[in-house]
Amino acid sequence: MSMAEGLPAWAALLTAFLVLLGAAVTLIGSVGLLRLGNFYARVHAPTLGTTFGMGCILAASALCFSVLEAKPVIHEILIAVFVTLTTPVTLMLLARASLYRDRTEGSRNVPSADDVEDLIPPKR
Repeated sequence: MSMAEGLPAWAALLTAFLVLLGAAVTLIGSVGLLRLGNFYARVHAPTLGTTFGMGCILAASALCFSVLEAKPVIHEILIAVFVTLTTPVTLMLLARASLYRDRTEGSRNVPSADDVEDLIPPKR
């Protein structure tokens, strides 16, 4: 016996749409990981795909269980907040560690610290 029998058709369709959209965006992020050239370009696609894809899937889960239980379900909101906060921080830490390693090894594929300072706008 499935709990989904009590789910109205509008909620089932919206849930299915959000799950498929989230899965598609996550898949696009994963393909971006394979297709992009260097590490610095590769870290962006999965990060964006994970964040948006996870948001769609969690929204579908929250909708489905909120309709079935006739009360708001907040577990998904807490998961979304945690993943949304930790994914960009992890991206920044990985990118900075890689940038530090590449600069200390003398790699020519990364900009020097002087070039990056020119991109930062002056303080007023």
